[in-house]
Amino acid sequence: MVNAPTDEQLLAEHIRGQTDRFELLVRRHSPELFRFLVRFTGSAAWAEDIVQEAFLQVHLSAASFDRSRRFKPWLFTIAANKARDLLRSRGRRPEVPLDAHVSSGEEEGQRFVDFMADVSSLPSGGLEEGEEREFVRSVLAKMPGHLKEVLVLSYYHRFPYKEIAVILGVPLGTVKSRLHAAVGYFGQAYRAAARERV
Repeated sequence: MVNAPTDEQLLAEHIRGQTDRFELLVRRHSPELFRFLVRFTGSAAWAEDIVQEAFLQVHLSAASFDRSRRFKPWLFTIAANKARDLLRSRGRRPEVPLDAHVSSGEEEGQRFVDFMADVSSLPSGGLEEGEEREFVRSVLAKMPGHLKEVLVLSYYHRFPYKEIAVILGVPLGTVKSRLHAAVGYFGQAYRAAARERV
């Protein structure tokens, strides 16, 4: 749609009493937010709950939203904080099950593996493509949470560094150093795991 309202316009119209505007925001962002939360928590059920909690928080806090900022990083910040709180309360590191479903509705049946990055450039070592994806996923699942989080936001959801900094509540330099560390960690873990498989 050429003249589709921005997220910020929809939120402002919602605050002014146009109730259908909030529903548009939910429909616009729920699928991607759900996929992010499944990757981060490793649970579709938890992701569904957090999506609902995040939008409830947006609804309750809409009037205090800083209109000079973008809506999407604010939404993801709320969701990431709720996910961290849940994981802390459960005393569990986030893990991604191999067959976690990441979508609902018309994309029913898609699993986390369907959203993994293209691994064709990684050394295959004779593995079939499906096995390679599973192998990459298993390496990602074992990464420390703070490194996996920045990889998911950057590589899977394509957030710019500045927006990742807002979502994570850290300085821009920290995002860059964490991403650098995450890529290095993943590369070392991948190579080590590949040697064990030989």
